[in-house]
Amino acid sequence: MARRRTGPTDVVRAIVHDRDSGACVRCSSSQDLTIHHRVNRGMGGAREPWINQAHNLLLVCTVCNSWFEDHPRESYEAGWKVRRPQLPGRVEVRYPDGRRYVLTPDGVRSTRVEAAR
Repeated sequence: MARRRTGPTDVVRAIVHDRDSGACVRCSSSQDLTIHHRVNRGMGGAREPWINQAHNLLLVCTVCNSWFEDHPRESYEAGWKVRRPQLPGRVEVRYPDGRRYVLTPDGVRSTRVEAAR
């Protein structure tokens, strides 16, 4: 029996890769990249339809992905991780240039002012 796929589609992965310019959102590395869920999926995936949409996903290197788990306070403050019941589209993410952006389900990265329009 085939395993049920619980991650983002290839299309969403490509959107995230393009939005994040092919580099880790924390350290700018372009090596050993993976997709990181800001709100954790939990064991066996999650049922929320937004869990695998672009606003809940970041492109990160494997080193920073582990760092997020070891440094939760800093990760939540920077928006790299999001606590339930918050929604990822309402939590800004800090990028390596120091700017904070709001991410949308369709893969747009914008400032809070632009997102409010």
